[in-house]
Amino acid sequence: MKVYLAGPDVFLPDAIAVGRRKRDICAAHGLVGLFPLDGEVAALGLDASMEIFQANTELMAQSDAIIANLTPFRGPSADAGTVYELGFMAGQRKFCTGYSNIPGVYLDRVAARPQGGASPLYDSDGLVVEDFKLADNLMIVHALDLYGHALIVPEQPPDDVWHDLTVFEACVRIVAERA
Repeated sequence: MKVYLAGPDVFLPDAIAVGRRKRDICAAHGLVGLFPLDGEVAALGLDASMEIFQANTELMAQSDAIIANLTPFRGPSADAGTVYELGFMAGQRKFCTGYSNIPGVYLDRVAARPQGGASPLYDSDGLVVEDFKLADNLMIVHALDLYGHALIVPEQPPDDVWHDLTVFEACVRIVAERA
């Protein structure tokens, strides 16, 4: 079974090493992990971005499942690209799993931000923040619920949220049980 390994891990300074560790964990459970940086990009500039998009779309098309790193990235919510990839896979009715190394409720993370509004129900622009007591936006959480497995989170955040792969491996075990 091939598994697309989505997440903002691709932006880490040691992204290749993290991808290798994730692929190794998958292999130890009988799965083939496909990491977005597995391919080479020959183009530069805008052509490179399209080449990356097409290469990652092809990796998702080859995959039977996705494990999405939904740890909040550059804000209180998951990485936008990862959310797109999760939606793409859910739209293909492929098995969807995801994890976040930051436990808690989305509303609380928005309210805790310095630019958060006076009320936890409104952001600094006066826009309503959804209050469903979910870990992230309802579309993300319920895509996992309906097309795979509920979001996996640790009881406490690990010391290094970008390199601790404990909950990632829990997702791998869930996918391996389906193989």
